[in-house]
Amino acid sequence: MVRGPGREFDGVNENYQMSNRMERKRLSLNLVRLILLSLGALALASATDDLENGLTILHSAVAKGAVCLDGSPPGYQFSGGFGSGESSWLVHIEGGGWCHNVTNCLSRSKGRLGSTRDFAPVRFSGILNDHGELNPYFHNWNRVKVGYCDGSSFTGDVDAVDPATNLHYRGARIFNAVMEDLLSKGMRNATNALLSGCSAGGLTSLLHCDRFRALLPNHTRVKCLSDGGYFVNLKDISGDDYIKTYFQSIVETHGSVRNLPQSCTSKMEPNMCFFPQYVAPHVRTPLFILNAAYDSWQIRNVLVPLSSDQEGYWKLCRTDITKCDTNQIEAMQGFRHEFLNNLDGAIASTTNGFFINSCFAHCQTELTATWKFTSSPVLGNSRQWGSGSTTCRISERSTALTLATLRATTISTLSSTTSKERRSRRAIVASLRALQYLLQVYNENAMYTYFLIEGVNK
Repeated sequence: MVRGPGREFDGVNENYQMSNRMERKRLSLNLVRLILLSLGALALASATDDLENGLTILHSAVAKGAVCLDGSPPGYQFSGGFGSGESSWLVHIEGGGWCHNVTNCLSRSKGRLGSTRDFAPVRFSGILNDHGELNPYFHNWNRVKVGYCDGSSFTGDVDAVDPATNLHYRGARIFNAVMEDLLSKGMRNATNALLSGCSAGGLTSLLHCDRFRALLPNHTRVKCLSDGGYFVNLKDISGDDYIKTYFQSIVETHGSVRNLPQSCTSKMEPNMCFFPQYVAPHVRTPLFILNAAYDSWQIRNVLVPLSSDQEGYWKLCRTDITKCDTNQIEAMQGFRHEFLNNLDGAIASTTNGFFINSCFAHCQTELTATWKFTSSPVLGNSRQWGSGSTTCRISERSTALTLATLRATTISTLSSTTSKERRSRRAIVASLRALQYLLQVYNENAMYTYFLIEGVNK
C-alpha cells in the first residue's frame, strides 16, 4: 500500500498520547519507589514541590500572524533568574508530536497542543526545577517553557487560511515572536543561553539551534540541547518508509521547507531536512544530544507503527517490553544499531556532546525522577540504580576523544553486542546528574565526550 497523508497516520498522534501517559505512569511509580527507598517521606514532599509559574500570552503576536493552529495567540511560562544565574537563560520547548493533514490538525486545534484558549500553568520540574538540590546548575537561571501549539516543531509558515477550518500553520512565526519578546525582557544581555526541548521540542531545538544563536550577541555563550528529539529515518518492520512519509506530510502541510536549515535543504531533498540525522552535521552551534538508543516512542511509532502490525503480533510488546519475545527483542536491538549508525554525522563535530543510553525511555530532562535524584547513576564510578535483576549501568566509554578515536569507539560499540545484551528486555529510566555537569563543560577545550549507558540483565 502506498501511504500518503491520511488516516493511516492518526495512530502516531493517538499512540503518542497513549505512550506518554504510560511513560509518565511508569515514571511516577519509579519515583515513588525511589523516594521511599532513598529519601523518605520528607524527600517526597520536596521532590513534588516543583515551581508553578504564571503565563505570558503574546497578544501582540497576532498582528504578525504568529498564532496557534486555531488562531489564538502563543504563550509561554517564565521564572526569573537570581543570584549567579541572573544573566543566564534556559529556553525549553514543549513537546507533543505533530499534525500532518487537515483532519489531524483540526482535531489538534481543539486542545492545548493547538490552542492557548485553555492555556494553564504547569509545574516546572526536572531541568526547569527551582530547587538547588534537584537542579543544581539551572535552578537559578531565567527559565522559560514555550507552549507548543502549532504541530510542526515551529517550522510552519502558510499565509492562506481556509475559512472552512480556520487552521493557521504559523509555527515559525511563533518561534520568532516568542524569541523577540524574550530578548526584550533581558535575554539579549544573556551571558549564557541554552535552547532545549523534549521530543518534538527536542527536534525544535535542533532545527532552530543556529537561528537561536544568531539572535544573541557574539559574547553570549550559546548551546542547544535536544532531549528525545533525534528521530531517525529507517524502515518499519514491514519494510515500508512509514516515518519518512509521515514527516514529509508534516513538512508539506505546514509549508515548512522555507524554515528548515538551509545548510541542509541546499544539499538534499528539502523534506528530508526534518530528520535530525541530515541536519545535525551542519549545525554550527554547540549541540548536546540526549537520547535513548531504545527510544520508546520511536520503537512504537517508527519501528512498529500500528499500520505495520495489523495482525497484532506486537500488541503486548509495544505496551510492555517485558512481554516481548526473542524475535521482538532482536528487532529492537536492530533499531538500536540503526540509531547509533545514524548518529555518525553529528558525532563528526568537535563541538558537540552526547549522552546516549540504552534505557527504554523517551525524554529524560523534564521530570525530577529522570533528571536528578540522590540515588541516581553517575559517571566515573560503579553506582547503579535498579531493582530485581534489572539495572541501568553506566559505563564510561571514552572522554575527551579525538575524532578518529571516537569513530573507532562507535564502530567497536556497534560490533561488540553480546548475547547477554540482546536478551536484555527491561531497562529503567536513569537520572542524569552527569549530563547537567557536561552541559557546562563539554565544549570548554574544543573536545567532546561520548558516553553510553547499557541496560544490563544479570
